[in-house]
Amino acid sequence: MLLNMLKCKLHRARVTHAELHYEGSCGIDSDLLDLAGLRENESIDIYNVTNGKRFRTYAIRAEAGSGIISLNGAAAHMADLGDIVIICAYAHFDEVEASTYQPKLVYCNEDNTVKDTANIIPVQVA
Repeated sequence: MLLNMLKCKLHRARVTHAELHYEGSCGIDSDLLDLAGLRENESIDIYNVTNGKRFRTYAIRAEAGSGIISLNGAAAHMADLGDIVIICAYAHFDEVEASTYQPKLVYCNEDNTVKDTANIIPVQVA
């Protein structure tokens, strides 16, 4: 049996661009892309914390050090500039892999610089 597990995420990134007439996809600062372990053209889910919209697109490389998080094409309708988003990718693991795999978690500051990284999501408490 294969399990679909969280591979990586960019947590609380901010949308810096929305390009309606671009080919489509989500441009992500190359530094963030690499740190999270995201690949160009990889399927990503985006969760807009600001407005609650959830959608899927794919990742493309944006200029390193730019802080760019750009929603392009139809995805440009899903967020406003400055919206807070969580960008996730998932992967299939067999049960043995899933028992040891730890996702790459990248936490962003307001300017999309790296606030922190981790491999474990803290246990939610009451």
